[in-house]
Amino acid sequence: MRAALAVVLSIIGAFLARADQQLQPATIVIYNGALPESIELAKFYAGKRGIASDHLVALTCSREEEISRDEYDQTIAQPLREIFKQRGWWSLRDSPEGRTIVVASSIRIVALIKGMPLKIRATENYPGDKNEGGPIGNRNEASVDSEMAVLPMFRREISGATINPYFQSYRPIRDAPEVTMLLVCRLDAPSATTVRQMITDAIETEKRGLWGRAYVDGAHNTNLGFEIGDHWLAETVEQFHKAGVPVVYDDSPALFPDGYPMSDCALYYGWYAGGVTGPFAQSDFRFVPGAIAVHIHSFSASTLRNPNAGWVAPLLTKGAAASLGNVYEPYLQLSTHLDIMNDRLLHGFTFAESTYMATQTLSWMSVMVGDPLYRPYASWLQIDAAKTNSDWSMYHDFAQQNAAKPPAEYRSLARQAASRAKNGAMIEDLGLMEVRDGNLAAATNYFSQARALYTKRDDILRVVLEEADAWKNQDKPKRAVDLVRSVLKIVSDTPTAALLKKIDAELAPKAGLAPAKP
Repeated sequence: MRAALAVVLSIIGAFLARADQQLQPATIVIYNGALPESIELAKFYAGKRGIASDHLVALTCSREEEISRDEYDQTIAQPLREIFKQRGWWSLRDSPEGRTIVVASSIRIVALIKGMPLKIRATENYPGDKNEGGPIGNRNEASVDSEMAVLPMFRREISGATINPYFQSYRPIRDAPEVTMLLVCRLDAPSATTVRQMITDAIETEKRGLWGRAYVDGAHNTNLGFEIGDHWLAETVEQFHKAGVPVVYDDSPALFPDGYPMSDCALYYGWYAGGVTGPFAQSDFRFVPGAIAVHIHSFSASTLRNPNAGWVAPLLTKGAAASLGNVYEPYLQLSTHLDIMNDRLLHGFTFAESTYMATQTLSWMSVMVGDPLYRPYASWLQIDAAKTNSDWSMYHDFAQQNAAKPPAEYRSLARQAASRAKNGAMIEDLGLMEVRDGNLAAATNYFSQARALYTKRDDILRVVLEEADAWKNQDKPKRAVDLVRSVLKIVSDTPTAALLKKIDAELAPKAGLAPAKP
């Protein structure tokens, strides 16, 4: 079985590696030639990725984030189409109706650089448009990125959303037949320094793989039309388990609170708050290099210039290498499906491929922010890749080799392996699996073991919170109170102390009441 798996992974890894080598010639870098900062960042990115100088495209356009439809047409769309024709990147023909049709394209990926406009405001009486009415069909505002994705369609119908032909695909974009679309991502953030760090972190992370813990924050929103968001997030949790990525999953309505010890955060998916909050608002919080972080919200990317506005800009400022969001109201169902995106990332596809495979519509509101060529998990598919020899890689290797076993057998073997290796992250994850299955007694045993294995303060505090919650839900509040009080004697001055004190206040017996159960 292990030999067969190695052969399969080797074939997939070689396939994607060849596809990766083909992507540089299929990528162009577009920047605002009126901004020195944009020019320098474009050169920096092209140099780091080995993109030829004749694949850098300068446009002279507005310095504002929001532009009019006329500005988009005159300073972005029309000049770009001429450049594609002049440089021979498109093969064209005319339809019987006189429309220009792209029949082949050598360019499949676009990197927009900081300084390019972000969004196109709504307009009226646009020539050639067809307003279909309804909440979607009567809207023609869009992100510049999503509008540029349909540049090869030569369309004048700007109202409503266009179906993405690459949605749910499992093919590298160079092998996909959808030549009338582009995968457009942007390298943008509140500062040029952050953009440079995003580029550098993505490239360096690819060499060793993205290692760390995933944090998934559901909303438990059962309202009609909203439950799909929780479904996407729950699916990512199952994907992480199969891949051997430790994951903390909170499916309560509340967000991860202030002071929550979110250590080694490599992936974050959550919803549905209007602005950054919780651990991400702490001044000292940082993602691991190369992290991918997304919070679903209608206006999460309405600006990328303010490090405290929305979600995308703050997450990038805190060290995430990639994120995505919306510039105007997209409606949840037309947002990027995080379960599909996560699945494709874990299978070695690029950030651009993964996000567009997961996005149902184009000419709409989404914006993908990060290096389009970034493949955080490509090293997993390379047999000869350098191993990190860490708790993270040990858990991943174990999961890959044993994922097909029945759950009880898998967890028994996993506990033995993790105990031998003193792998606290793996032990904690097994405890969280037992919590989700309702096996709270088993969970507290796992958490106690993980607490003894961990050496970093935040890891210990997080598992104390998890263990205390498990004791509470077993109707044993005294065990929870004793645990948190023993920890508070040592860490009373940490940001997490408020969370521990809250547990103490809620569960400790009140004067005049019967004592709590042991």
